[in-house]
Amino acid sequence: MTPVRGLALPKFFNYYDSPVKLVATPDGGMAGWRLSKDTGGWREANNLIDKVLFEGGDEIYEVSPEEFVQLTELERSLYLRGDGPIFALYETVRAIEDTLQAERRYPTPQEQALIRGVRRRTFVMFEEQLRQAGDPAADPSVATKTS
Repeated sequence: MTPVRGLALPKFFNYYDSPVKLVATPDGGMAGWRLSKDTGGWREANNLIDKVLFEGGDEIYEVSPEEFVQLTELERSLYLRGDGPIFALYETVRAIEDTLQAERRYPTPQEQALIRGVRRRTFVMFEEQLRQAGDPAADPSVATKTS
């Protein structure tokens, strides 16, 4: 594990359009986790810790918890298919976005708020399912740190 040494955690990143989070470990270290586009769960990504913290660049940057939640749910909705309430909500957002594209317009403030709210909700639902399945990096509380 990478030692923390005064670094405030968790930290959230967009790494080449992929959500990455750094979290404290029980032994005082740090672990990196990257979204799996195959499962929607979290893969260990300790190899990215130095890259996201010290290299950065145009394709690697820190994001707020809200941006992290939105990016994670955008990626899950693009790469995962299934049944149930989470996927029904993904379809709701997709229908709104399809309408915007067909009408060639930007979303209204109400549509933006609806999309953000749905994604925040699906994030919590997905993370709770991951936690129940034993994913060690699942953390539904990230959505409560958003504004």
